[in-house]
Amino acid sequence: MSNPEDEERLLPIAQRWPRASKFVLSGCAATVAELATFPLDLTKTRLQMQGEAALARLGDNARESAPYRGMVRTALGIIQEEGFLKLWQGVTPAIYRHVVYSGGRMVTYEHLREVVFGKSEDKHYPLWKSVIGGMMAGVIGQFLANPADLVKVQMQMEGKRKLEGKPLRFRGVHHAFTKILAEGGIRGLWAGWVPNVQRAALVNMGDLTTYDTVKHYLILNTPLEDNIITHGLSSLCSGLVASVLGTPADVIKSRIMNQPRDKQGRGLLYKSSSDCLIQAVQGEGFMSLYKGFLPAWLRMTPWSLVFWLTYEKIREMSGVSPF
Repeated sequence: MSNPEDEERLLPIAQRWPRASKFVLSGCAATVAELATFPLDLTKTRLQMQGEAALARLGDNARESAPYRGMVRTALGIIQEEGFLKLWQGVTPAIYRHVVYSGGRMVTYEHLREVVFGKSEDKHYPLWKSVIGGMMAGVIGQFLANPADLVKVQMQMEGKRKLEGKPLRFRGVHHAFTKILAEGGIRGLWAGWVPNVQRAALVNMGDLTTYDTVKHYLILNTPLEDNIITHGLSSLCSGLVASVLGTPADVIKSRIMNQPRDKQGRGLLYKSSSDCLIQAVQGEGFMSLYKGFLPAWLRMTPWSLVFWLTYEKIREMSGVSPF
């Protein structure tokens, strides 16, 4: 008679540790997608900081001296003034962030879908369950990844500080982590976590919910099968919806994370995400909340496409069931 423990040891790693395997696989897919689309993320962040009205309170003249630039001119300006490789400035903490964030959100979403909410016998998953699952997955994943996201945003602005004649804040990724920790403590690493989590909830409601819903709708209601065409169509839809829902919260998140702070780690420009929202709308108009939308959308769509195609493929190659 065979021993159950011996049988378990013979199973593939993906079947023995399904959640850990999905975490690692989603992290690998996210790394590929991040490297491919990071320049657009950097451009988007620079655009979101442009013309920040609240800087006037500190007597900062940068907003007057720096001319307004659109997406293309911002990207070309980075290349001409800072160098081509600076388009990937901050990519290391971005990869750290996405390994934790993507792994956390994918494992959480699938656990909620399969165990907590459960699918019906015909594999139909109601939209309302997908919406709740996507938002919860985004909240958990982003909260865990906030320190890396904070470092990424601040390092993305280092090139601009240098051009403005300001001293650089960090020598590298690990110096940024230790400096933020030394100045603000553990709490400092979670600066901006509220708007960050709010953004992640909206983005994942757009990304995970749209991808899951569109994919299974196509499989159940059209001749399309669970293949690269279905994955591609679903990811294109998810990228667009995620960009529309997430850009305003992304603007608020980036500004709060990048604002100067006092010795206690408190922001000097904004008291909260709602205060930042009010100041942005009053000082720059409602459409300031969609600053950087074009690069955000142009990044989110290929990011979503690369991530989902890579994730589905490596799941297949690793013996893990399709998403």
